[in-house]
Amino acid sequence: MENPAPDTRLPGLSRAATPIAFIEAIIAGYRRYGADPANALARAGISPALLGRPEARVTANQMEIMSGAAMQELDDEALGWFSRRLPWGSYGMLCRASITSPDLGVALKRWCRHHRLLTNDIELHLAVTGDEARFTLIPGRDLGELREFCLVTLLRYVLGYACWAIDSRIPLQETRFPFPPPPHAETYPLLFPGPVHFNADAAGFSFDARYLTLPIRRDEAALRTMLQRALPLTVLQYRRDRLLVEGVRHFLRSPDKQGATAERVAEHLHVSVRTLHRQLKEEGSSLQQIKDDTRRDHAIALLDRSRKSVKQISALVGFANEKSFTRAFRTWTGLPPQAWRERNHAPQPAPEGIPLGKGSI
Repeated sequence: MENPAPDTRLPGLSRAATPIAFIEAIIAGYRRYGADPANALARAGISPALLGRPEARVTANQMEIMSGAAMQELDDEALGWFSRRLPWGSYGMLCRASITSPDLGVALKRWCRHHRLLTNDIELHLAVTGDEARFTLIPGRDLGELREFCLVTLLRYVLGYACWAIDSRIPLQETRFPFPPPPHAETYPLLFPGPVHFNADAAGFSFDARYLTLPIRRDEAALRTMLQRALPLTVLQYRRDRLLVEGVRHFLRSPDKQGATAERVAEHLHVSVRTLHRQLKEEGSSLQQIKDDTRRDHAIALLDRSRKSVKQISALVGFANEKSFTRAFRTWTGLPPQAWRERNHAPQPAPEGIPLGKGSI
């Protein structure tokens, strides 16, 4: 299996974009336990002079080192958010409880259910309405000065794990937070690409519910590797989108779009043409292959379920003439269109130009 963790050498981990407010939230956790954060700050290379300066930023690498040191020194993976400690390994346990799920939907439901075994201070909910999945956090107590850091981190934990589990980017339709825009609001789109709304009723995000049907692609060995460097999952964005192929198929399913150019398809999916071709290649497909598959399926449906002639069908699926359609159909199925129809006992087409009888369908 490929290395499951994101490439931690990416510039995103060494660029100073993490607000100092998140470091200050970790220090607040130290204060709660009456502990000294000096060692963690020194290990992360964070100068105490940066504290109290809203414009200050640190790198994701520094955040990773600081968080890891604090979790171990305080023996609390929640870093003081909740009324009781979450001992070292708590979130690893949630990952293990979910990794055997058949698909992402079951995995996230298990994550929500098992998180309640860790704490009652916050509830995690997954709901599906139509084609939209909504993941929501509902605090059961006042989280005080740690509320922002807690909600942001928990949402990134879940999103990062979900992307890793199915090995796919999950584009967010929107992300919501129940507080005013903080001074560092410009960093939120880096963590939650897409529309970000503040002053919402609750914290959460929504995404296409079809991602919930994607199978889990990780095993215990991959999980052990990931847990050695889990924090990058909460920072880096996946490039691969395993629903892209289905998105292209859905767009091309309409007869008037089957001949769409790569530029038109990419614009509809909100990606660049280069990204479109790259991600289709990563999924072992191509735009031309999907176009051919869509035309084939459309042609087969018309042959099996209608009385249209082969000439009419060739025009409906986008071929200039019946000859080229017949040649392509033979390549796809091994049979010419008429032989396919006869083999499947479909009704014979009425001769062109002759109206169908009164009882015809």
